[in-house]
Amino acid sequence: MVDVLGGRRLLTRDGAWVEAEAALQNKVVALYFAAGRCASSRDFPPPLCRFYAQLVAEARPRAPFEVVFVSADGSEREMLDFMRELDGAWLALPFHDPLRHELRTRHHISVTPRLVVVKPSGEVITDKGRKQVRERGLACFQNWVEAANIFQNFSG
Repeated sequence: MVDVLGGRRLLTRDGAWVEAEAALQNKVVALYFAAGRCASSRDFPPPLCRFYAQLVAEARPRAPFEVVFVSADGSEREMLDFMRELDGAWLALPFHDPLRHELRTRHHISVTPRLVVVKPSGEVITDKGRKQVRERGLACFQNWVEAANIFQNFSG
């Protein structure tokens, strides 16, 4: 994903900026396409937050994983309000970044929420990440890491 987002800055839930290249280097990235006004987009964050916490916040060493929120909200205010409600310490593509629309087109996003899991190159591992997280939990992450050819010591 560094290949796609390199040179861009991503937004944290707290309003801070991080360099995409540093944050996503050598990681499996889950692009979370969602909108705060969508009921099912509000339903998925709790399981995704638990999944993320088990991989990143609680695991030692931390798993090579990051979630990037790609908003389908109607305004920047809606996006920021939704981000503050989310429990996940995820990153977000800024609302006014045109890549937001390009990613929606590239990944054929017509309905939200969708979790598209990609390799560091941006190549898709799965576009059924939401279903896999719900049905398989942490077991799906090992498959994603293997597909991405990322060395890591996580055993989940």
